[in-house]
Amino acid sequence: MANYKNTELGKIEEIGRNYENGKAFLHDLLGLTSCEISVNVMPKGVKLPFSHKHKQNEEVYIFLKGEGIMTLDGQDVNFKEGSCIKVLPEAVRTMEAKTDVEYICVQAKENSLIQFGFGDGEIC
Repeated sequence: MANYKNTELGKIEEIGRNYENGKAFLHDLLGLTSCEISVNVMPKGVKLPFSHKHKQNEEVYIFLKGEGIMTLDGQDVNFKEGSCIKVLPEAVRTMEAKTDVEYICVQAKENSLIQFGFGDGEIC
């Protein structure tokens, strides 16, 4: 068995047509065991129809394209291409796209990161 797995999502702007609700979840596609990563598109004018929070997982939103507003615990936070927003599990969140938006969301258990970067690397 190989020590890797790959998948092809296609062009990011086509995720809305190729995946349910404009979200490609890599947990299922790659068999992830340490986090959930989704690649997402939201057309201009779309607002998530609900607010939500998490029990254990923090999220990091990395915005690749577009502009919009995240509402976090009732406070509006503007985002644009290049914005990165960390959201703690208990924060109530929703989002609205002011333009077409493309983003990656990484979700992992809060305070679970033990090693990272060169601390987890080994030169071979």
